[in-house]
Amino acid sequence: MVAPKEPSAGALYRRALLGALPGLGGRRRGPGLPAVELAARGVTVDRARLADYDRVCGFRLTDRLPATFPHVMGFPLALRLMTAPDFPIPLTGVVHVGNRITVRRPITADEALDFTTYAENLRPHDRGRQVDVVVVGSVDGEEVWCGVSTYLGRERMPGGGEPRDRSGRPEAPAATARWRVEPHVGTQYARVSGDHNPIHTSRLGARLFGFRRPIAHGMWSKARCLAALENRLPDAYTVEVAFKLPVPLPSTVSFALLPDGGFALHDSRGRPHLAGVVR
Repeated sequence: MVAPKEPSAGALYRRALLGALPGLGGRRRGPGLPAVELAARGVTVDRARLADYDRVCGFRLTDRLPATFPHVMGFPLALRLMTAPDFPIPLTGVVHVGNRITVRRPITADEALDFTTYAENLRPHDRGRQVDVVVVGSVDGEEVWCGVSTYLGRERMPGGGEPRDRSGRPEAPAATARWRVEPHVGTQYARVSGDHNPIHTSRLGARLFGFRRPIAHGMWSKARCLAALENRLPDAYTVEVAFKLPVPLPSTVSFALLPDGGFALHDSRGRPHLAGVVR
């Protein structure tokens, strides 16, 4: 299915939130994945938005797209897939637990991308179910970028399957840098990414989902780490992260570059926010 135009992420979030309200929600969802692939053709780069994105995430201002920028270009399409009536996991309350991006070659700001998205690998988890949402970016039929986001839908009835990691917490690595994450990061990243989930932008929205204050977007944390590695990245690579504890706003976090190509983000008490690796 080819979308006539990129859907509005804000409208999709509003629809998802309205659907979660008592009396308006409760829609029966399909037991499996929808057999559908969505596509959007010729998505161009808004250079002003790219510059804002670079500034918010800490990247240098260049014509080469950061690895995480196609994620925000294709995000409205993925959001449309996830808000479809037959998508098995409701968007409200979903937890982004991991993200893997493969850059096949550098992409420049003057290239228009075709995006396709689909869901796969719906599987049980001891807190509910997990699913992978895949977004592929192509230029003239050549795949140049691929992102896989893993989401956890928490459910009352545990689904069995992959359990949480309850092993002892390893000692936090020595910090390479410490960053102050200001309270406006949530609203700034929402503006440049189109991800207006209120858990990141409003104290009330955060409290509705059990947080005392807003939390940073996981994809901001990943982008901020990649910005710190910008000079070390090759033209083609895969970067994978696992999101651990959320980053409350404001916070001070410690970034660590590891000898094996990995990197990590911890809080001031040594608890992990994010663990990643570049291959």
